[in-house]
Amino acid sequence: MLNRRHIRVKVMQTIYAMGCKENNNLQVEGKFVNESIAQVYNLYLLMLDMMVEVHAFAKAHSEKLSKKILATEEEKNPNQKFITNEVLVKLSENALLQDELDKRKLKNWRMDDEYVAVIFNELIASDLYEKYMNDPTTDFKSAKDFIIQWYTELIAPNDKLYDYIEDSRLTWLDDLPIVNMTVLKRLQKVKPNSPESLFLPSLFKNEDDKRFSIELLEQTFGNNAFLSAEIEKNTPNWDKERIADVDFVLIKMALCEFLKFPSIPVKATINEYLEIAKEYSTPKSSIFINGILDKLVKEYEKTNKFKKEGRGLK
Repeated sequence: MLNRRHIRVKVMQTIYAMGCKENNNLQVEGKFVNESIAQVYNLYLLMLDMMVEVHAFAKAHSEKLSKKILATEEEKNPNQKFITNEVLVKLSENALLQDELDKRKLKNWRMDDEYVAVIFNELIASDLYEKYMNDPTTDFKSAKDFIIQWYTELIAPNDKLYDYIEDSRLTWLDDLPIVNMTVLKRLQKVKPNSPESLFLPSLFKNEDDKRFSIELLEQTFGNNAFLSAEIEKNTPNWDKERIADVDFVLIKMALCEFLKFPSIPVKATINEYLEIAKEYSTPKSSIFINGILDKLVKEYEKTNKFKKEGRGLK
């Protein structure tokens, strides 16, 4: 689910925050990184649960209309296609998903159910919903295609939901793109006989990625003086006071990967931090960082400081 770039962003945010504090505790900051990463999964579960809750809201709404004293024929016998959508039913009846939500005490849409109503009302007012409800096709593929389109067009970009996510947890805004991508990948993979575990992917690709965040934090923070000295020594015209704080953090992290992470290719490290700089720093930061890293790489190649393992790692 998580990729290394997102892990690097989490570490970068933590190191940047540590630079703004007088006293730093590496153990405390390590817990912060772990908690921030764990919250990515919570957001993922909540985005799935939104569809579950809208499904439940639709069923309750339909039952309420049918019990009206002066209910119309359409209200007494409503079109049930959305309610019987096979993908929604699979999500709603997914015991593993509900257990995980309960275990993490994720009751957001029960406590703030107005957001469920917002998503439901936007859905039933849409051309997408009208087209789907009037389409006589009822196979699994059409059900899945509709849910994917609903999530892509109406849930993921919903402004009110976006504001709620921003207000609930500051780091969730950075997490939302990767969460939305994961939700869509899971929906694309679902089949009639898919196990419940399909919707509960691992947070990390492997154990190496799981350890990477803490190791990168510890190595960068623990070697801060050395990394700063290395940068200054190899960039005599570099003025620390004129560099953006985020750029300084990114350069140190990249340098740390060069020297302390032998299994990560140099080019991969450079590309990752340049992309992060484009998103989180100034417009010219990626050019500036690339210039410094390029100079450092040439210096390390000349002095044989790289200790990379495996083929194609330089």
